[in-house]
Amino acid sequence: MGPWLSRLDSGSSGGQGVHGLGRRKQFGKYGRSVKRGTDSISRNRLVPLPAERVSSRKEAVTVTLPPLDREVDISRFVVNLIRERLPPGWTVELDQEGAVGLGRRADAVVKLISAAGEAVSLIAEVKRTVVTRDLENMLSQLRAYAEDAAEPDLVPLLITRYLPPPAQGWLTDRNVAYADATGNIRLALERPALFLRDVGATKDPWRGAGRPRGTLLGEPPARVVRALVDYPPPMSVPRLVKLSGASTGATYRVVQFLQEQALLDRAPDGLIENAQWRPILERWAKDYGFLRSNTVTKYLQPRGIPTLMNDLARLQGVRYALTGSLAAANWAPYAPARSAMLYADNPGELAAQLGLREVDTGPNVLIAAAAFDVVFERSEQLGGVTVVAPSQAAVDLLTGPGRNPAEAQALLDWMENDVTKWRR
Repeated sequence: MGPWLSRLDSGSSGGQGVHGLGRRKQFGKYGRSVKRGTDSISRNRLVPLPAERVSSRKEAVTVTLPPLDREVDISRFVVNLIRERLPPGWTVELDQEGAVGLGRRADAVVKLISAAGEAVSLIAEVKRTVVTRDLENMLSQLRAYAEDAAEPDLVPLLITRYLPPPAQGWLTDRNVAYADATGNIRLALERPALFLRDVGATKDPWRGAGRPRGTLLGEPPARVVRALVDYPPPMSVPRLVKLSGASTGATYRVVQFLQEQALLDRAPDGLIENAQWRPILERWAKDYGFLRSNTVTKYLQPRGIPTLMNDLARLQGVRYALTGSLAAANWAPYAPARSAMLYADNPGELAAQLGLREVDTGPNVLIAAAAFDVVFERSEQLGGVTVVAPSQAAVDLLTGPGRNPAEAQALLDWMENDVTKWRR
């Protein structure tokens, strides 16, 4: 028989997940509520499948979680989640003494036993909170424990209250098992064969009101991200403040967030030594988009895109910047552009000077009333047309429709091949 795979199935009746999905489970007045939405599941039914499947559930389900302030409570709660998701006949044992040999102790050892009696032990690191930058050290420690243990096949496992998506991705890329108390679980074992995956919360339900949000929403993060991408390190935070035009407080918050996501490194004196500009742009695209972050009006140029480009080259007295496919074509041509994307201070005035007609359907020109001035910064004249910086064009394409994301990857590849062509 092949490995068991966890199917997260909302289309079946009966059964229930560990959180009591479809019911509300109370843990007293200090419990936390978490809403599981389009990426969440109503229950967990285990069946052998040829490949992993994840369902899409439209309605939201609210689940109340206990406080889980102690690591011992976290490990017990999470192991119970694993237990309820195991195939029939499988069992799980938790050893919170964590003895792994040579006098060393891990936070816990989790033992899985298949229906056939085959067993595997997972050596666990248990944390209340986790940020991506700490994962390398955690993994090194777990591997050191495994090397010292009498059992050479110990599998590393990270257990925590909540594991943010970037940390999940980091661990998945390295095939490291993880499980959190909201139901984010991934176990991939060879012997006994098991692939177990579930989807829990996408935001930390224990994060209190008033604490800094882990996002790049708004103009200050946009300014800091653009400056980090457009200017090479090393740089101090005060210099980043000057380059970005954001406030000192906002700049420090963005830098701290990106550092926690392991997207930049800082020296002991605080100097920003390395900023992973491509992952930073891709992370920004989760919170910023040409269509969703700006007010966009649809227009038609009846004579087509070539006429629009000729008219833009003759345009004077109106602030605008070309972005999207037509902008990217200057650096990384992909395919003939079917439409144009522009930023403008006043879309109506720009459209009038270009002879465009506002339409509800069939547009070939999209003009955004720029929510942030930073979209115009470091733009340049190419062929007489004002074009946004490559970094801005890339994020606009990443969040665009149709083939735009593929065009974004082509542009990012071009940027990566020779940063001297676009970095300041």
